[in-house]
Amino acid sequence: MNDAIVGGALLPHAPQFITRPDTEDADTIDRVERAAARIGTELAALAPDVWITVSNDHAQQFFLDCAPPFTLHVGAEASGTFAGRAFRHTVASEISFALVRELYRSGFDPAFTSTAQVDYALGIPLAHLNVRAPIVPIFVNAYLPPQPSMERCHAFGHALALALDRLRVKAVVVASGGMSHFPGTDRYAEPDLGFDQALLDVLGKGRLKTLIGLTDHELDASGNIELRCWAVAAGMLGERKPDLVEFNPSWHHNYASLGFWTPPAVVSDTAHYPSTQPALVPLTVALHALANDAGARATFGADTHAFCARFALPEAHAALLEKRDFPAIVALGVHPLVPFLARLALERDAHATGLASAPAR
Repeated sequence: MNDAIVGGALLPHAPQFITRPDTEDADTIDRVERAAARIGTELAALAPDVWITVSNDHAQQFFLDCAPPFTLHVGAEASGTFAGRAFRHTVASEISFALVRELYRSGFDPAFTSTAQVDYALGIPLAHLNVRAPIVPIFVNAYLPPQPSMERCHAFGHALALALDRLRVKAVVVASGGMSHFPGTDRYAEPDLGFDQALLDVLGKGRLKTLIGLTDHELDASGNIELRCWAVAAGMLGERKPDLVEFNPSWHHNYASLGFWTPPAVVSDTAHYPSTQPALVPLTVALHALANDAGARATFGADTHAFCARFALPEAHAALLEKRDFPAIVALGVHPLVPFLARLALERDAHATGLASAPAR
């Protein structure tokens, strides 16, 4: 678990949230804004040092001249306008520069900019969340092929989280985009409802790595190319169940809002098949002999105490083996496959001996 990323959000950014055309359902917009406002309150309560934002570019920049897969804003301010609305946010420049250096050391080569403007892809989610703190804007090439793969986006996010941890910076991540929509195409009025519902069902269970498996073709066919931004956030968040999942489809966009503010559950280190502890090596060796060596089993059957002494077993371990208490042996932490195979071999020998001594009919 990475302690640097304390929470996050995956949010929509449709321009209709600002332009409010007659074709847009006001209740739908209201539900989206209420969900984001709650997420914003919860994330602000975590008192992050910085908000990492991940958004795409809508052919405003990074399109004709240069299209890097990932770009960090390192200027003093990230600003822009859309439909009469001005966006202006302070950039945590020192953190952003430090992240670029750390990412270079980690095998990633992101671009950086001091002057890039921001559009509604960043401005709308931050307005809905009511973010006033410094941000580090990260731009992802979602629209212009060839785009980074979902695997690469997730790995980039993971590298970001590790870098923030090394820098001892506590952060939340806000990813903007999606879900299904087809701007500028003849499928604009046909978002893929089934695809989005199925994916949200999985993400709602905390299986964020599912995003890695989406191919370029699947993203394009389902109208979900902006989920590359979500994949970056998923790499930062890790496998974490969202506290809030809300789905508000419209006729042209499937609006999805996910919020993460509860720390991820601690996964138990107890496995069905554990590593072999040094103290259990002699017992494991003895069990392995019983499983694979007929002569060792014969010795065990003739003089169990002598067999245990041969392997220099501690008294407590010898007592369990002499009693053939295999459940207790497994409870000690012995890899269960070895006593299982030893028990099967001993049972086979006993069965064979029984058949050999049975009277002929």
